[in-house]
Amino acid sequence: MDAEIIVVGSELLLGQIANTNAQYISHRLSSVGINVYYHTVVGDNRKRLLEALEIACKRADIIITTGGLGPTMDDLTKETVAEFLGLELVLHQPSAQAIREYFTRRGRTMSDNNLKQAMFPREAIILPNEVGTAPGAIIEKDGRTFIMLPGPPYEMQPMFENHVIPYLAQKGNEKIFSRVLRIYGIGESAVEEAIKDLLENQTNPTIAPLAAYGEVTLRLTVKCHRAQDPLELIKPVEDEIRRRLGRAVYGVDDDRLETVVARLLKEKGLTLAVAESCTGGLISNLLTDVPGISENLLETCVTYSNQAKINRLGVKPETLEAYGAVSPQTAQEMAEGILKTSGADIGLAVTGIAGPGGGSPEKPVGLVYIAIAMGGDVEVKRFHNQGDRKRIKFSTANTALDLLRRKLLEL
Repeated sequence: MDAEIIVVGSELLLGQIANTNAQYISHRLSSVGINVYYHTVVGDNRKRLLEALEIACKRADIIITTGGLGPTMDDLTKETVAEFLGLELVLHQPSAQAIREYFTRRGRTMSDNNLKQAMFPREAIILPNEVGTAPGAIIEKDGRTFIMLPGPPYEMQPMFENHVIPYLAQKGNEKIFSRVLRIYGIGESAVEEAIKDLLENQTNPTIAPLAAYGEVTLRLTVKCHRAQDPLELIKPVEDEIRRRLGRAVYGVDDDRLETVVARLLKEKGLTLAVAESCTGGLISNLLTDVPGISENLLETCVTYSNQAKINRLGVKPETLEAYGAVSPQTAQEMAEGILKTSGADIGLAVTGIAGPGGGSPEKPVGLVYIAIAMGGDVEVKRFHNQGDRKRIKFSTANTALDLLRRKLLEL
């Protein structure tokens, strides 16, 4: 079965809010084997919504709307869908009573226009709203299914999970499952070249590459019977991709470099301290977003000026004088300094030129040095990142975390 999602609301077209409902619904529909090929966003306009419904009916079996079920005059989704289907709206007494009780529980007076939310075609299956006032509805007509859901995500999501998913699950025996492989340290073209034959001969699962802000992802998607384990079909393809790409594959699905690093630190019982210059605390921010990292991250510091590098990390003034703040020598002494003063097992340090100014032919904007000190050894790597100041900082932070991840895998 194919579905189309129509999100109603002029505020989306104006860019005031993001269209997260379509993203959420599409993701969940795949779990019951329903394809989504189109997302439509339409403003609070009867004529344009009628046109969107007419188009959707030509290419989808299931039409799902979100938004426009409230009490105000511009909430017109339900009325427009009923008009489109040639159905009359009548008061649904249980919904009207639920709305009255909602206001009573909160000690508020209900205005009469709220009962507009309880008007439905007699043919509708009513979907109760456990957290708000606007119920949803399912209407089956002319071989198609129309599902109307409220717009606020905190109302839409529980209604979808508690009522729509069980309803749709009864309509088919297939499901769609996706697993995302996350890759760092090699570009999209290199990834594609390494798995070119797999891409050319893909069937089930399919493989979809995507490059995004410094990393590459491969989405492996399989369609199978509801009773089958989709990972059985995905595993042979995933194993072959991992064999070819090696440690460049750093995680799956919702993994991030910082979560993988945190997990490895915990597994190996090691502690970390971080000294940052050009990234200005971004590495620290990424790591401290991971719950439980306090067990392994002892301290971090931003030593932005030369004097801070001298005072806090013990970088030698003569090193800065001879080689500059952005140099392998300074990066090494920063890593050694944070390792010594913190008492951690590992010291990570970064220094570089984030731009847009400050570069030179010898040291261009985007030049960074990353150092990892552990025991008596220090490893320093040179990188030249591209982009604006924000992108250079972000790339440097992620590259530092990736270097640390690879180092931990060697232990």
